[in-house]
Amino acid sequence: MKAAAELLAPLPEIPRKRYFAIGEVSDLCAVKPHVLRYWEQEFPQLKPIKRRGNRRYYQIDDVLMVRHIRSLLYEQGFTIGGARQRLKDQPKAERMKAIQPVPVVSVGVVASPPLTRKQKELREIRSELETLLQRWPV
Repeated sequence: MKAAAELLAPLPEIPRKRYFAIGEVSDLCAVKPHVLRYWEQEFPQLKPIKRRGNRRYYQIDDVLMVRHIRSLLYEQGFTIGGARQRLKDQPKAERMKAIQPVPVVSVGVVASPPLTRKQKELREIRSELETLLQRWPV
């Protein structure tokens, strides 16, 4: 059984991209890949796109669904059958309300603490270099 601290730890933000590999979804939802494959069999709402070589590609809705299923099973204490029934009975709009709003960030942009002095200096240097490149194109 997972430690309580692992279950209560906040999940990372979802990057803004179209498709996610199973390993990325595993990291974003704190669930092992073999559990995700099992959940695909148990929950008809979870249907990632399968491409060449049976590789799974999840979209943002799938990631949100995995997080909701994880919440039902790990945090709210539902059984697999109970969670399946809950998802079946719950309209999609209501299900989306149940999922906490997830901040979505652009790839490469990380919500982080304020910039350090060195980071500010590096940005200024970069800006100066870009200005010079505009004046004297290569």
